[in-house]
Amino acid sequence: MDGNLFVCYLLNRRIRFNKSMKINSSPIQEISSSLLQAKDIRLLLKRDDLLHSKISGNKWRKLKFNLLKFKELDVEKILTFGGAFSNHIEATAAAGKAYNFPTVGIIRGEKIEPLNLTLTFAESCGMRLKFISRTEYREKNKPDFLEKLKKEFGDFYALPEGGSNALAIKGCREIITETEEQLEILPDYFCVCCGTGGTMAGMIAELEGRAKVLGFSALKGDFLTQEVVQLLQQSESPLYENWQINTDYHCGGYAKWKPELIEFINDFKRKNKIPLDPIYTGKMLCGIYDLIEKKYFEKGTTILAVHTGGLQGIAGFNARFGQLIDV
Repeated sequence: MDGNLFVCYLLNRRIRFNKSMKINSSPIQEISSSLLQAKDIRLLLKRDDLLHSKISGNKWRKLKFNLLKFKELDVEKILTFGGAFSNHIEATAAAGKAYNFPTVGIIRGEKIEPLNLTLTFAESCGMRLKFISRTEYREKNKPDFLEKLKKEFGDFYALPEGGSNALAIKGCREIITETEEQLEILPDYFCVCCGTGGTMAGMIAELEGRAKVLGFSALKGDFLTQEVVQLLQQSESPLYENWQINTDYHCGGYAKWKPELIEFINDFKRKNKIPLDPIYTGKMLCGIYDLIEKKYFEKGTTILAVHTGGLQGIAGFNARFGQLIDV
């Protein structure tokens, strides 16, 4: 158990959390390449994938203050929502196993057996899975639907899909505070991949307009901008204008891919010894390199990209499509 990273401990089979939930800061690693040198760009990678072996990256950040609230309310279990390959489902299940509390996952879509690697892992951690239709899944945030779930599962602490809420934003703000402690000056750009927008919203809120934030959508469509706005409003943060979401690098949508993406991921790992997943971080870094090639960033720019984890997705991807990604 990564106790030095996730500061909590068990006593008499009851979960107890340190009040501050302080963990070690994730390291910042500088990336070198001929492209970066030629374009006079400095690229730093904040390795949130190293925060925890199973509750890594932005999933830990989002869970941190939600777990503290869960403990404060003293309810029995956490219930949350996600798709069949959800990193958030896996992280919540892993937290439940590691720190001894029950979890329930409401999964979008029909149950397909055998279960994929993500859901197999979630079940192995003790998470109860309930599969619902995509139509019913759209009702997940409505009070009547949550009441039906309480009748079935008892009282619970509800986490939204992807774990993104005001408390998640509070946790993601720490990406910026850590970076300020680690670096002498703020980078010109912070880059982050986006699925629900929670990580990006936390970074925007903490920066308070002092540097630009560029999000890379993993989903097709332009709805994420409004999602980020809503999350900022929920957290009572001003709507700063120093950010935007790029929708050019999703490769066709969530979990979609192109051969050039896989080539980039494998080449990046060979050269930098850093794995990237094909759903989120791979698309973001591929997008950053393409924008550098196209002179989107001025010479002398410093970019800090956040490695949000999600590496469990590599095994599931390879199981579906063949051993395309080097492991």
